[in-house]
Amino acid sequence: MSKLDQILILDPPSDLKFKGPFTDVVTTSLRLKNPSDRKVCFKVKTTAPRRYCVRPNSGVIDPGATVGISVMLQPFDYDPNEKSKHKFMVQTIFAPAIVSDMDSLWKDAKPDDLMDSKLRCVFELPSENDKVNDVEATKAAPVMNSAKADSSAASMPVTASMDDSEMKKMMEKCKRLQVEMNKLADENRQLKDDGIRMRKVPRQDHMTSNSTSLLGREAGTPSLPSLLVVIAAIFIGFFLGKFIL
Repeated sequence: MSKLDQILILDPPSDLKFKGPFTDVVTTSLRLKNPSDRKVCFKVKTTAPRRYCVRPNSGVIDPGATVGISVMLQPFDYDPNEKSKHKFMVQTIFAPAIVSDMDSLWKDAKPDDLMDSKLRCVFELPSENDKVNDVEATKAAPVMNSAKADSSAASMPVTASMDDSEMKKMMEKCKRLQVEMNKLADENRQLKDDGIRMRKVPRQDHMTSNSTSLLGREAGTPSLPSLLVVIAAIFIGFFLGKFIL
């Protein structure tokens, strides 16, 4: 009995082309189409299993369906004078009604039931035109990014800018608020110093009452300057935020 012809349609049919440089993983695609009305089991083999990674490397193709396979070549030192001897083989067999164990199916398969196709591996370095295109694309990327940035800047609303008079007014208000904050801080420090000096004066007769009133004064008086400081800080933040935006 003669060997069966391959039932699947392979794309590409004979050569798997890998385009360098080969300093990184290079991937090429293989498509398997099942034009028959029966399910077909397939398995992909290679003469250099350590150099390639195939996903998926086996499976079942339904009638009329197509399966895409990725063949990944691992990085290596490419020698243009060395001829590639790597080959792939796509082995197929019609699937039984129920596929339970793929390993047993291939192990028990009769040679006359197997179909296969062989593919040769071809390594290609990028042409000079490809190199020039890559360099031009690399140079064009910063220019395009700069153009996008310029267009974004041009699209900003005009109302976000401020004239010189408004800017001067804002700066003067900020300076006045800063001066007021400094004055409030000085008053707060002065009140604390006065309270410390008053506590050091020996007054035996009214020590308890004076201490109580003095502490009440210290607790109450700094609250007003502190509140003013907070209000002044809010104003400064508001004006500065308006100035920056």
